[in-house]
Amino acid sequence: MSPDSDGNDLSVSSTLAPKVARAVVVTVFGCIAVLAFIRVLLLPDVGLASKLLSAVYLIVLLSIQILWTSRRAAELSPLLRYTALFVQACLVYLPLLQFRENWVSMPGFLAGSALLVLPPLYGWITAGLVVVSMTFAQAEFSQGQIEPVAYITLSTILTGLLVYGLSWLATLVTQLHEAREELAKMAVARERLRFARDLHDLLGYNLSAITLKSELTHRLVLKHPVRAREELVEILQISRQALADVRAVASGYRAMSLDEECVSARSVLAAADVQVTMEVDYRDLPVRVSTVLATVLREGITNLLRHSKAEFCEISLRQDATTVTIAMVNDGVPDDPVDSREDSGPGGSGIHNLSARVAELGGELVADFQPEKRFKLCATLPLSDQPVKGKDDDLDPPLRVVS
Repeated sequence: MSPDSDGNDLSVSSTLAPKVARAVVVTVFGCIAVLAFIRVLLLPDVGLASKLLSAVYLIVLLSIQILWTSRRAAELSPLLRYTALFVQACLVYLPLLQFRENWVSMPGFLAGSALLVLPPLYGWITAGLVVVSMTFAQAEFSQGQIEPVAYITLSTILTGLLVYGLSWLATLVTQLHEAREELAKMAVARERLRFARDLHDLLGYNLSAITLKSELTHRLVLKHPVRAREELVEILQISRQALADVRAVASGYRAMSLDEECVSARSVLAAADVQVTMEVDYRDLPVRVSTVLATVLREGITNLLRHSKAEFCEISLRQDATTVTIAMVNDGVPDDPVDSREDSGPGGSGIHNLSARVAELGGELVADFQPEKRFKLCATLPLSDQPVKGKDDDLDPPLRVVS
C-alpha cells in the first residue's frame, strides 16, 4: 500500500471512492425500482406470476446498471456490451406493454446506459429516441393529457443524465485514483533510482580506492612499514567516509566538497602510479553545481582505475562568466572499449548516472573515445543551481557518446 504526499493510503482511498460513487448509482436505481415494483404490486388486474416476473426484470436491470459502473464494462468486447444494452432495452420496453405507465420510470436508465456504452454520436441519438418514444408512449397511456406527458419526458431526460453523470463520475474517480497510485509508484521508482545512483557514485570510488591502497599496502608492508602504516590510516579514513556516505544517501541529498575531491583524486592517482596534471580555476560555486562536479570527478577517477591501465591523467576545471567545465583525459583505454562500457563506461550505469545529474542542472556530459587509446570525460554546467524544468523526472536523460 502506497501513501500519498499527505500520508494517506492510496490503495484504500482508490477502492473506497469508486465504491461510494457506484453505491450512489445503485441506490438511485434501487429506489426508483422499488417504487416501480410497488406500483406493479398494486395493480389489480395483474397476476402474481407477472408481479414476480417484474421483480426478476428489475433485478436483471439493476445487474446491468451495476455492470456499466464497474471496471469490467471497459474489459468487455463491443459485442457483449451491445448485447447487454439490447437486453436492457428489451426489459425496458416489453414490460411497458403490460405494466404501461407503472413502468415508465425505467427508460431513463436505458437513455443513460446508451450514453455510457455507445459512441458519443450514436449514444446521444439513441438517448434522444428513448425520450421521444416515452413521450409518445405516455401520451398514449394518459390519453393526451399534457401534465403526465411533460412529467415523464422531463423525468426520462433527468434520469438519463443522472445515470450518465453518476456512472461517469465513478469511472473518473477510478481513473483519478489509478493515476494517483501510478504517480506514487513513479515517486518510489525515482527515489530508488536516486538511492542506487548515489550508492554507485559514492561507494564505487571509495571501494576502488580502498582496493588500490590495500594492494599498495600489501607491497609496502615488508620494505616500507612506515609508508604502509600511512596507507592503512588513509584506508581507515576512506572506509569511515564510505560509511558516512551511505548514511547520507539514506537520509537524502548529500553535498560533496569539490576541493576535497580534487585532493583525493590526486592522492589516489598518485598511489596508482598515474602521472597527474591538474589545472583547477574556479571561484565560489553553487552547492548543487559543486556537488555534481565533484561527482563527475569521482566517477571519472573510478572509471580510470577500473577500466584502463592509465599512465597519465589530465584534469582541468575552468569557470567563465556563465558556465563551469570539468574535463578529464587519460590513456590506457583497452583495445576493445566496448567492454569497458558494460559497467561504468559510456552507456553504462555510471556515465548515465552522471548524465542524469548534469541534465538536472541544464548541463551537458560528453564521453569521448579519442585516438591513441585515450578517453575524455567532459561536463559543462551553467552556474545556476536551479533544476531545469522537466529534467527532474527524466529517468534516462540524453547522453552524447563520441566513438
